[in-house]
Amino acid sequence: MTKISIVVPIYNEKESIKLFYTAVEAIHQAELNEYVFEYWFIDDGSTDDSLAEVKALQEVTDQVHYVEFSRNFGKEAGLYAGLEQATGDYVVVMDVDLQDPPELLPEMVASVTSGEWDAVGTRRMNRVGDPKIRSWFSELFYKIINLISDTKLVNGERDYRIMNRKIVDVILNMPEYNRFSKGIFSWVGFKTKYLEFSNVNRVAGSTSWSFWKLFKYSLEGIVNFSETPLLLVSGAGILTVLASILGALFIIIRAWLNPASAIFGWPSMIVILLAVSGIQMFSLGIVGRYIASIFSEVKHRPIYIARNIK
Repeated sequence: MTKISIVVPIYNEKESIKLFYTAVEAIHQAELNEYVFEYWFIDDGSTDDSLAEVKALQEVTDQVHYVEFSRNFGKEAGLYAGLEQATGDYVVVMDVDLQDPPELLPEMVASVTSGEWDAVGTRRMNRVGDPKIRSWFSELFYKIINLISDTKLVNGERDYRIMNRKIVDVILNMPEYNRFSKGIFSWVGFKTKYLEFSNVNRVAGSTSWSFWKLFKYSLEGIVNFSETPLLLVSGAGILTVLASILGALFIIIRAWLNPASAIFGWPSMIVILLAVSGIQMFSLGIVGRYIASIFSEVKHRPIYIARNIK
């Protein structure tokens, strides 16, 4: 029988795990019972009883497996670990909080098993229930990255998707340390379609994604999939040099035509110095972010460390 692997990263989600498993299994038994399901829960260093909940499920079914990280490595590491362990002919990536509707699974499975599509992703049509400021920044992120990157992202897309084994193997052959899965899914290509759904609130618990974490995650995506910020730094440097040359010519010509205009300009000089210094610091920050990514890659540290795999 065809096997489908469900990869589920978890971090302090003890209240959601059983609810998630029950909801997905209901769809499995009702509409997808011709397929064998296996579940891989990736415990990303949880400090609550999340792993105990997974072990409790494991005692009643041999469908459930888990990877326990030695510490918190982040969701991206969890996704990679899950893809490594998944043995299915098709692999589904889902969040445990049921914001990824299991009801979409039958259509997703039907699309990839037909052979017409290699992957089926999902996107939220709206962010009803989310803070407006977070929704606004999310929209802004997709506009910026699609403007400056050759790797295009679908506005509102989720990590929730199903992929055939060929795509999974390609992704596993990209063991880069600084990972941004949405970009990787898009970069590898293949025939992918997207299903739309309205925003769904968490079934239990609270999100571990603060605004600051989301901001850093968005920067990771921009740095990993665009060199445009470096080009902007170069452009800013060129414009600054041109502006200084034009300013110097203006001062020389003015002093030549009207010697009385050559007066002390200490305040204006300070403003100019502050502006140029600000541009330099901003540029160094952008370059430094790319250098930091290079530094992380060249150390060749593992993406994650597993304490237990069962």
